[in-house]
Amino acid sequence: MITLDKGPRLRGADASAPARRRRRRAAAVVVTAGAVLAVPAVATPAQAAAPTVSAKGAFLLNQADGSRIYGKYADTKRQMASTTKIMTVRVVLSQKNLDLDRKVTVQQAYRDYVAREGASTADLKKGDKVTVRQLLYATMLPSGCDAAYALADTFGSGTTRSARVKSFIGKMNKKAGTLGLTNTRFDSFDGISTTGNNYTTPRDLAKLARSAMKYSTFRTVVKTRKTVRYAKTSTGGTRTYTWYNTNKLLGSYSGAVGIKTGTGTAAGPCLVFAATRGGRTVVGVVLNGSNRYTDAAKLLDYGFGSSTATTMKLRQLPAGAQQD
Repeated sequence: MITLDKGPRLRGADASAPARRRRRRAAAVVVTAGAVLAVPAVATPAQAAAPTVSAKGAFLLNQADGSRIYGKYADTKRQMASTTKIMTVRVVLSQKNLDLDRKVTVQQAYRDYVAREGASTADLKKGDKVTVRQLLYATMLPSGCDAAYALADTFGSGTTRSARVKSFIGKMNKKAGTLGLTNTRFDSFDGISTTGNNYTTPRDLAKLARSAMKYSTFRTVVKTRKTVRYAKTSTGGTRTYTWYNTNKLLGSYSGAVGIKTGTGTAAGPCLVFAATRGGRTVVGVVLNGSNRYTDAAKLLDYGFGSSTATTMKLRQLPAGAQQD
């Protein structure tokens, strides 16, 4: 309703004509305004209902601008298990003058760590010389904690292994601060938390993944379902490593291009995922979801306006492949 200020009432013959003109103008304003208000709103397609997911926390964003598409307890802190390794690799890729073909010698300490923790492994063999690039694949595909250890040991600073690992975790936390991940903290290089202070939120983890996806090397690694790599042994021979990606969304959901699985007692099943359709990429996170792949498919469908989740059949990993 438009309220018109009619001003003081005019009296006398000299005021009658101007008053009539003002009343006519006022009436015209009312009619015009009424006509505008009477125009029906332009019809828009109905927005699909937000999906129901099993995950205790979830988030979905546009890769291009970081805008939010979906959130469920987006800022509640939770353990993140092996999705931690996204930051491990992100820190390595941000190193100045990074040489991906740099050789790293596998130490027995990496194997001992995996055995002691019962952790997922790339089964790196003592004395083998592997490249940094190979360690990235070994960290992200089979979720090798031995490979993540090797990266932390190589890119941390200090005279002892423990000092270098501590330094590397410090770099992870510093990078979290730089990226504005205010609800994220790391106390490990692989998600095996020693203090319980290895946590994030769905929103923060999605922002981290979006940042990592800007690196072409990262994108190439995380979309790979299987890779075969060769390394020199301590005796001069050649060893063949075959690694399968634990992310079953790859090859199951049309357009899936990554990113990382994670499972832990405190964290539950976790998944950081991304898909591209029609030149548009969306990135999502589900933390502690009993049906993480279905959750991811539902969220991706919501982002793309599709219904793939209803027909998706998960890719199966071969016998003996790492599960995470």
